[in-house]
Amino acid sequence: MDGNAAIKSHQDASGVAVKPTGPLLGAEISGVDLTKPLAPEEVAAIRAALLKHKVIFFRDQDISYEDHVRFGRYFGDLEGHPVTATVPGFPEILFIEAADGMKISDKVYPIARPANKWHTDVTFREKPSMGGILRMRQKPAYGGDTIFADTAAIYSDLPPDVKAKIDTLDAEHDIIRSYGYRVAPEKAEELRKEYPLMVHPVVRRHPETGEKHLFVNHVFTDRILGLPEDEATKLLAYLLDRVKAPEYQMRFTWSENAIAFWDNRATQHYGVLDYWPHERVVERVTVMGEDRPAR
Repeated sequence: MDGNAAIKSHQDASGVAVKPTGPLLGAEISGVDLTKPLAPEEVAAIRAALLKHKVIFFRDQDISYEDHVRFGRYFGDLEGHPVTATVPGFPEILFIEAADGMKISDKVYPIARPANKWHTDVTFREKPSMGGILRMRQKPAYGGDTIFADTAAIYSDLPPDVKAKIDTLDAEHDIIRSYGYRVAPEKAEELRKEYPLMVHPVVRRHPETGEKHLFVNHVFTDRILGLPEDEATKLLAYLLDRVKAPEYQMRFTWSENAIAFWDNRATQHYGVLDYWPHERVVERVTVMGEDRPAR
């Protein structure tokens, strides 16, 4: 059975409707109520849609904290975060109201707004997360969209000589690159001990779909290994630049009580910081990764 047939059979069995939101990636899911426990066929349909579309969206889901945790656990164990704040009483739910970990202010805004925020979550871990489930808690009056990019399509369109080069290369991922400047020196030292430099393939194979994905990102990837420094620096810059092309992206405009669920193994994302002085608060549960990235 091919992927399209599998998606259709899940829809037929569960009543879950899947509407694509872009030609490459993204789909809106309807016919499901996330405030209630889900039937196995509903979970299967949602998982199939995630694998096919790489990021899926739910509208008008006024879920509780308990609902959020329950929904995440249908797809795996949940993990916390070594730096980001959590909802009191719910260590599985990240509370995100800031730009790159800094509370937005008139002073911070000019620094944070032009920063490159394209990333795949927690690639500093040995087993980066499988996915993130983000709920809009407080929507700004304007702006605050999230953009997603398809890293399989980005890899697929690379010139053959570049593919041949990067298919065997590894890159170093560093938690300090993103979080070191935000915390006290003693906390940075603790982070370095707990999360030593991690090496992953520049190109990883998706453990469920078999697709090959570009697996370097601006926020955590420090350098490509196995090449002269100047060549490695230029190659990494070139690869990161490819992620910025709109042809590989879809943009999600949030609504009250909307939810986004992305496959962290297959995408990068970017939270657009264009809403100050309005406030934007989102909450995320993170589905733990089960495998170390491999070729």
